[in-house]
Amino acid sequence: MKILLTGGAGFIGRHVHAQLLADGHEVRILDSLRPDVHQSRPSIDGLIVGDIRDAAAVSAALHGVDAVVHLAAKVGLGVDLNDMDDYVSTNSLGTAVLLRAMGQHQVRRLVYASSMVVYGEGHYECDRHGTVAPGPRRIEDLESGLFEPPCPVCSEPLRPGLVSEDAPTDPRNTYAATKLNGEHLAATWSRETGSQATALRFHNVYGLGMPRNTPYAGVAAIFRSMLERGEAPRVFEDGAQRRDFIHVTDIATAVAAATAASSDSSDFTAYNVGSGTVRTIGDLAAELARAYGGPAPVVTGAYRLGDVRHITASSERLRNNLHWKPDYDLRTGLADLLRHQ
Repeated sequence: MKILLTGGAGFIGRHVHAQLLADGHEVRILDSLRPDVHQSRPSIDGLIVGDIRDAAAVSAALHGVDAVVHLAAKVGLGVDLNDMDDYVSTNSLGTAVLLRAMGQHQVRRLVYASSMVVYGEGHYECDRHGTVAPGPRRIEDLESGLFEPPCPVCSEPLRPGLVSEDAPTDPRNTYAATKLNGEHLAATWSRETGSQATALRFHNVYGLGMPRNTPYAGVAAIFRSMLERGEAPRVFEDGAQRRDFIHVTDIATAVAAATAASSDSSDFTAYNVGSGTVRTIGDLAAELARAYGGPAPVVTGAYRLGDVRHITASSERLRNNLHWKPDYDLRTGLADLLRHQ
């Protein structure tokens, strides 16, 4: 297949590019090389420098392709409200420009990089009221160190669990809202053009090539940068936030599997993409500190209003439907990161 890979010069994009080439596809990359992400122009075959919001650049990049893998996005939780219009423009408008051009070029297959952040808080059970959806955490509770969301009915403690793709979505920051909007746009495009769209809801991605020292780096990259400076990783809240950390190579194989999957009908399907192992932010900090031989993590009690407490999801649908499985757990993944840097 001839594939257009948007955002292919980025952290995840480079790994996806390598996997698609290994699978025998011809890959063309469209990337804007945002200066807040790229300090220099990378040397990548098939790279077209252009903005996803530029209809002419997108149309030219789409010529002759069979499928699109859409990774291009402004990532992170949002530094502050001054970033809101940039997130919406890059992620929502950019996706709309791409989908319109795909319709014009009759490209009928899309794999869209979404995120687990579309769920907001994860799955919770109350002993008295069953499955419940806690509201946003209150500032006064966070200031007091009460980080666990209570039952919205009886205020009793909740038990966190795994989220399925059928769970309600509840984005709680600008980035999350734009990622979910992209899913909605892709689903609309799929219905109106009779095309196939797949959204992959990535969990916390880490691995070789993680961005360093930028406002948009993931927590693993932030902790690693601290350790490389000889500093202790500084962990927000109490470190017990539950997450699923997935190696970027496993993300790449999931994207490749979704790209190769075919369907005779127009449809939109969402898949969670995680390692299947629940860990905590504190676990990650401790594992990295141990791997780097650095100082032990410091639990700060600080918080960010855009953060959620627990979000881990089941990836069984992806495993069963596309016969995908991850190759790394957190310890082997971090060992791979150290081995190759």
